[in-house]
Amino acid sequence: MGVRPGTATLDTETEAWVAAQVGGALEAVFETVAATRADTEALLHRAAAQGRRPASADLAALRPGLHLRLTRGELVSGVGFVAAPGLLADAPAWLEWWQSGTDGDVRPLLLDLDPGQSAYSDYTHWDWFTLPRDTGRRAVAGPYVDYLCSDEYSLTLSEPVLWEGRFAGVAAADVYLRHFEAAVLPLLRRLPRPAHLVNARGRVAASADPARLAGSLTKGPDFAEALRAARPGGHGDLRLVPCPGVPVVLVLA
Repeated sequence: MGVRPGTATLDTETEAWVAAQVGGALEAVFETVAATRADTEALLHRAAAQGRRPASADLAALRPGLHLRLTRGELVSGVGFVAAPGLLADAPAWLEWWQSGTDGDVRPLLLDLDPGQSAYSDYTHWDWFTLPRDTGRRAVAGPYVDYLCSDEYSLTLSEPVLWEGRFAGVAAADVYLRHFEAAVLPLLRRLPRPAHLVNARGRVAASADPARLAGSLTKGPDFAEALRAARPGGHGDLRLVPCPGVPVVLVLA
């Protein structure tokens, strides 16, 4: 059976439109992350100008901005700065993290970071920390069950914070998967082929393809390379369409 004239062009235009819409939704969250990064780098530079290392008390200056971003960010459920070990003068590790409660209130994450008592004291192995640290780029991690903050199935968007040219930690924001799916699944269902979204490591972030579950891995393609190329491509029977500006790829089966 032949393809009707114009059908392929129409499908390509729809793919590009869906990828742009997904990119826009995530870019709005990354704007929250970028604002947190800018505030954090500014306060770290102030400490350096005073000839001292930053301390945990300095991070309280982030709170007005974090509270505002939580109330304004449509998809954002948590936001903050996670310090690299050894950054602060008075604490080996620190999360200046705030999240929205079920009743809409804003509350701090109170986490025990004592390595002798807490299984979550070493957060440096999580993708949302390691990817920005190792690549110097923004990242989308998950979805995963966020035992650290909310016990919700979540995505975490993050980017590196720098101080005096060195990695100082990450600015990040959480998005509940159910909220992300509500935003993007109607878009994916407009496509003529089964579609899903993956991060740079091939983790499925959302799916309208019954053969691909959120949280599973799509193996085979080099998604990091697809993101670097920043143009549609293919791998076997899969079509790969990078979402503009964000580290997520639209995959069509």
